[in-house]
Amino acid sequence: MKTLRGKNGWRAAAGLLLAGALAWWLAAGAHRGWTMTSVPKRVLDEVTGIEAVVYEQRLVPGVDVLAAAVGVALLMVGVSFLERKSRVTPVKT
Repeated sequence: MKTLRGKNGWRAAAGLLLAGALAWWLAAGAHRGWTMTSVPKRVLDEVTGIEAVVYEQRLVPGVDVLAAAVGVALLMVGVSFLERKSRVTPVKT
């Protein structure tokens, strides 16, 4: 099996980072605002019938997570352009 090194390795890692961040963002709720660490939840008091808001501790990634992943992936692709081509030196026998 061929291993990914050099330019292709950096680019593959950047693609995996983007795909993983997008999958996590979609699976965790696809919040189109900033990342939230607590989510408001409406509850109804059974006795009085008054509705109240209770905050539930939960991490919901926002678009800032996607922006950070895109930034890091672009940096990784930029680093891939700095890699030099490997030179094969002929072996004399």
